Amino acid sequence: MNRKTFLYTIYLFLSVLPTVSLFSQSKTEADIDARFIRQIHDVALTEGRCHPWLHHLTKKIGARLAGSPQAAAAVEYTFQMLDTLGLDSVWLQPCTVPHWVRGEREVVRIAQSDMGTVELHALALGNSVGTGDGGISAEVVRALSIDELEKMGEAKIKGKIVFFDRPFDATKINTFEAYGGAVDQRGSGASEAAKYGAVGVLVRSMASGLNDVPHTGGLQYKDGLPKIPACAISTNDAELLGQLLKKSPVKVFMRTNCELLAERPSFNVIGEIRGSEHPEEIIVVGGHLDSWDVGEGAHDDGAGCVQSMDVLQVFKRLNYKPKHTIRCVLFMNEENGLRGGTAYGDEAKRKGEKHMAAIESDRGGFTPRGFTVDGETDVFAEKFPLMQPWLTVLEPYGLHIKKGGGGADISPLKKQGVLLIGFEPDSQRYFDYHHTTADIFEAVNKRELELGTAAITSLIFLMDKYGL
Repeated sequence: MNRKTFLYTIYLFLSVLPTVSLFSQSKTEADIDARFIRQIHDVALTEGRCHPWLHHLTKKIGARLAGSPQAAAAVEYTFQMLDTLGLDSVWLQPCTVPHWVRGEREVVRIAQSDMGTVELHALALGNSVGTGDGGISAEVVRALSIDELEKMGEAKIKGKIVFFDRPFDATKINTFEAYGGAVDQRGSGASEAAKYGAVGVLVRSMASGLNDVPHTGGLQYKDGLPKIPACAISTNDAELLGQLLKKSPVKVFMRTNCELLAERPSFNVIGEIRGSEHPEEIIVVGGHLDSWDVGEGAHDDGAGCVQSMDVLQVFKRLNYKPKHTIRCVLFMNEENGLRGGTAYGDEAKRKGEKHMAAIESDRGGFTPRGFTVDGETDVFAEKFPLMQPWLTVLEPYGLHIKKGGGGADISPLKKQGVLLIGFEPDSQRYFDYHHTTADIFEAVNKRELELGTAAITSLIFLMDKYGL
């Protein structure tokens, strides 16, 4: 080997040495991270508290519609539970919420058709006005979309009940995507139909399958338009009504006694472990404490609340000292007003709080699949790539990190430059339970619920360690 070749060989060796060193260090850190994430899962699966907390929230308190005594009881219970964990701070954040009540059981029946009288499985939509004791009776017109109303016009709609019958798109693998493609008829269908003189609205339930279980959910009336009563009917009944309308005119009777009462005071429930190095930088994890007044609010969103609480419990059991502040927020009134999320966002802005990220669990307590990430364009472009190396230690648990939605309660933080993250469990069964009487404690699998706690805790650990 001549001198020139020898020097070039030494140069090549020295040039790759830093790379080798960095690779070894990275591998060592990955091993450390993997071991701690294994510990997180072990503790969540053997010493987790989410399942018994959920049992109390659903069986002892029950449905927790904002403004109800049950919602107030849920605030008190979760505050007390967080206060037993030895956190640095636990407090209540005031918010004012709407107070809608369902009243007597809804009556929706086919009053005149080729089949004669048929009772339909129905639930009034949240925030809907009632029909009054006398009810309403009118001929039904079917529409597959809001756009179709304009084509039909007042001549075909005035004095009638509009039946919105657009089903979920079964080709969508993610059922939340199918829900997003259908839910506008529930949210704004009543006001859109009222433009053309409709006297009431029926909506095909927001469900991914065929059954006799109706799904409630919120509607929003538009200012300046008449408020007309609205009910959801089960998917089986929607199929029946749709078939009858193809043959001949159908008349339906509706009677509901729901009403919107005066607003009431309520609270978000908040607890935190303060950061040891950057206490001013906050990682939020939360779910919404309220639920609809049917069922027990187990998947929606008792599961998300108890998982968020359990994140702090697991960290405390592991004696983990976070660098950044880890804050659990149980939001009030996601279902029919988003007042809790708005109050939290307003307070954060007023105080000038710096949130590194906000995670919401509001898609049920099913098997974890990963996380979806959202943010303002520049925030997402800067921070999303920083999360990708973490897949090395998350993939063994079947977890992904991909672009997608964050969550309704944390959405007010988006314009404040906060990275929004949605916890994403398997979605295939969620819309069997969502907003129904079937959303009860027994529908939640203990192990799947605990795996969700472990997944969220693992991501927060990585964010806390490496920052964004």
